[in-house]
Amino acid sequence: MTNQAPTHATDEKIEQTILALLQQRDAAASICPSDVARALATGEPGWRALMPEVRRVAAALAARGLLTVTRGAEEVDAMSSGGPIRLRRPR
Repeated sequence: MTNQAPTHATDEKIEQTILALLQQRDAAASICPSDVARALATGEPGWRALMPEVRRVAAALAARGLLTVTRGAEEVDAMSSGGPIRLRRPR
């Protein structure tokens, strides 16, 4: 049995991780929500379990104007279905 980190992270920790990962990238670069989840949990079951929370926090950041969520070139709601999304700093 492997030791895995807990899959729960606070909204504040998720927010901090999103913003920190974006800060480490070029201003025009984006991150995948899974980058955030992987930074917070070890192992596939752990990070996958965090994905809904990461999307929810990303949606809240976008609503506050601190983040842009895109699918391709289109800006979308982080909670919308329809495929992978990317997280970006607002322009």
